[in-house]
Amino acid sequence: MKVGYGVTALARGVRTGSVDGIGSYTRELGNEMLSRGRVRLIPVSFGVALQEELIGGAELGEELGSFAPSVAASAVLPVDFCGTKGLRNRIDLFHSTDHLVPRLKGIPVLATIMDAIPLSHPQWVRQRLHALKAWLWQRSVNWADHIVTISEYSKREISTHFNISENDISVVPLGVDQRYFVPIEADRRTRVLSRYNLPPHFFLFVGTLQPRKNLGRILQAHSALPDAYRKECPLVVAGRAGWNCDAEIAKLREMEAMGHACWLDYLPDVEVRALMQSALSLVFPSLCEGFGLPVLEAFASGLPVITSNSTSLPEVAGEAALLVDPEDVEAIANGMQRILEDSCLVDALRDRGLVRARQLSWSTCAEKTFSLYQKLIG
Repeated sequence: MKVGYGVTALARGVRTGSVDGIGSYTRELGNEMLSRGRVRLIPVSFGVALQEELIGGAELGEELGSFAPSVAASAVLPVDFCGTKGLRNRIDLFHSTDHLVPRLKGIPVLATIMDAIPLSHPQWVRQRLHALKAWLWQRSVNWADHIVTISEYSKREISTHFNISENDISVVPLGVDQRYFVPIEADRRTRVLSRYNLPPHFFLFVGTLQPRKNLGRILQAHSALPDAYRKECPLVVAGRAGWNCDAEIAKLREMEAMGHACWLDYLPDVEVRALMQSALSLVFPSLCEGFGLPVLEAFASGLPVITSNSTSLPEVAGEAALLVDPEDVEAIANGMQRILEDSCLVDALRDRGLVRARQLSWSTCAEKTFSLYQKLIG
């Protein structure tokens, strides 16, 4: 089976040194697919050069033109994407892993759509040309023969905001990188903490600084802790600046000056794993997530998690996390204080988290996705 495999987000992330969640999904799923020997992947990028091997064992890729002009032309006229004739002759199916869904006559298209947040909560995304981008995205997603998403919550949202029947949407949860289960040597963890001048006890937030990640309330919650806790157990923020986050950055800098926080920006995976194996808890009360992969990664690391009681997060976390109202600063602060004062709770969360993490793997994700490939090809 020959599969055109969208890698634009992954290629862009590798080029900039900052692979996001979509890029990680593309890489992990692709590697798992190829390890089974049942598919041949042809990487396809729109407007980004394929300068290196993104997925080991994949075939020579196709570099097509920028996505925006092609999607605009296909949205107005019933025409295929420019430059895809050669690609159509090479593949049996196209899998869009990164929200860039091409129009390909005669080729089944499977589209992975992580969430509908740009449509359901437009206030949380970049505003430049948002209305036009949203319209084009709605049109292009409807060109897909089938949609795969990552949670039942996202399935309902996609059905509502794209006007797609739930029968045409399958749920395939994400997996967790097996390296998160592997303990990092104590001296290596110590070196990471020393490199960033971190104390032995700290709370951890992982994610891009953007409105829906709720960092503002996390900072307020940490500031509401008793004085001794704030200094002895600072908040460590691992994530690059995104958009609409000036107020959060200002507050973060203020807390850094007092020794109550530390902003590390984007970190390589091995250092994130070291932090997750060293922290007191992951604090991740996001306002909206299609899945919330950091929760699963923390579980695999043996790290207790405080997360939201809304959107996809209860579905992903099950009974393995401390669930709080993400809009209630006091509830978030109480969760952090419980982590500090209730060792029995911490032990229970660690045990439940490891069990939950083992239930969701990239192997299972690949197997279910391959079944969708087979159904689409017939």
